[in-house]
Amino acid sequence: MPGQSVGVSYRQHTFEENYDVVVIGSGIGGLTAAALLAKHDGQRVLVLERHYTVGGFTHVFRRPGFEWDVGLHYIGQVRNPNADVRILYEHLTEGRLHWSPMPEVYDRVFLGARQYNFPTSLASFRERMKGYFPRETRAIERYLELVCRSAHWSRLYFAERALPPLLAAPLGPLLRFPFLRHARRTTADVLGELTQNRELMGVLTAQWGDYGLPPAQSSFGMHAIVAQHYFDGGSYPIGGASRLAAAIVPVIERAGGRVVSSAEVAHILVGSHNRVTGVRMADGREFHSPCVISDAGASNTLRHLLPPGLRELTDMLGQIDTIPPSLAHLCLYLGLDQSAEQLRLSGTNLWIYPDENHDANVARFLANHAAPFPVVYISFPSAKDPSFAKRHPGRATIEVITFAPYDWFQHWEGTRWKKRGPAYEALKQTLTDRLLRVVYRHLPAVHGRVVHAELSTPLSTRHFTNHQHGEIYGLAHTPHRFELRSLGPRTPLGGLFLTGQDACVCGVTGALLGGYLAASAVLGRNLLSAALRQSKGSEPG
Repeated sequence: MPGQSVGVSYRQHTFEENYDVVVIGSGIGGLTAAALLAKHDGQRVLVLERHYTVGGFTHVFRRPGFEWDVGLHYIGQVRNPNADVRILYEHLTEGRLHWSPMPEVYDRVFLGARQYNFPTSLASFRERMKGYFPRETRAIERYLELVCRSAHWSRLYFAERALPPLLAAPLGPLLRFPFLRHARRTTADVLGELTQNRELMGVLTAQWGDYGLPPAQSSFGMHAIVAQHYFDGGSYPIGGASRLAAAIVPVIERAGGRVVSSAEVAHILVGSHNRVTGVRMADGREFHSPCVISDAGASNTLRHLLPPGLRELTDMLGQIDTIPPSLAHLCLYLGLDQSAEQLRLSGTNLWIYPDENHDANVARFLANHAAPFPVVYISFPSAKDPSFAKRHPGRATIEVITFAPYDWFQHWEGTRWKKRGPAYEALKQTLTDRLLRVVYRHLPAVHGRVVHAELSTPLSTRHFTNHQHGEIYGLAHTPHRFELRSLGPRTPLGGLFLTGQDACVCGVTGALLGGYLAASAVLGRNLLSAALRQSKGSEPG
């Protein structure tokens, strides 16, 4: 059933002590790696999640009459059953996950008072952009060519990360180079060679919130991956974001594995010859395994879950320390006392900016929290999910997101969730009121219909994910990130692997691909290709 809980509670069940693999974290990267090892090799995998519910950023949370997703807002490349991304999701979920297409205009961008629509299909997007900027036809064509080419070459770049070291050494430079030609440059640098039209640049980079860095800081490779991902429009899982975990967990359990919530890992155990031997829980209990896969983030895993002073990690830690964490965020969860249909809310996402100068707007806001928000993203989960009305008739939900630095909230770092004091609550109320003003300006029909408003801050993210700076996209997607050789599924410790966003790239699909890479590295074979071959081999004719 949509919204059902999956997995079992650590405190309410007993578990065996030995497994083929232990996975730390039940985000989409952890669940994907676990399911693939179960599906392709029959491995018994124990997935340990510190939160009280599984799914990571794909879980939902509920209040009476309402539910919201926390990190899945739309997925690209799943409308066409023959698209590679759709096949990879199907391979994991075995037909248990169904998608609802978003409206033809899936993203609507506001630069001040000016509005731009992002329509479904590359051809429609191309023509719409040329209609907005008829004098920039050549720049638009060249931009689309570079985006598609960079996204295409990224496949070889990431495939190389799962190769055995003996193969990666001679083949790696050849596989990485085509993508790195563009990934080692900023988005602003690349677009600056195509056009001097600041408005066009602002529109083409308006989805920068999907990877968390404005144009002058982000890798063009990352921008290209995200832009190309949505050329075919957006879709949303029917039944809500939690359907992903609900569809994947049975694959793990079928092979004898377990997915466990409220189960906090304190340490990764390392034995002789610097090989992992399992994990120790916060309550002191140990689970043993020759293979541990961490979905807790590269920096968090290496710095906080492993014994200090391991010489084998010196080089990898040194490289990772050159990349800052991604930005933290605020999310205002709104519950309304009428349905999306009654309020005429569509599933189209809104991206609201002061103007086209994304980098300047971010810098101004980080320097002064009273400055205009550099971006406000508004998503409508109840309008995207056709089954929402059956679960919550006469209700609607909205999510309002912006970025905010962790330092603004660091003062309350040692306080408890929901018990952080009146000053913290006052700051949250100020930010809530400001975000609501943006909502009412663009959606006047919802004024007076909001019956629940709840703001999460970077401290909320840290509390539930243990990401030390409340970051939502792992390590920042700068050009330098893609030049690092050490960031991927493999680590210098025998039996220890990384999955999720830091093993690949950010976002739900990026984390899913990180899971494919991690499982491929563990088994020493390309499971991405295996999943695609299996699907195409089963087609009639």
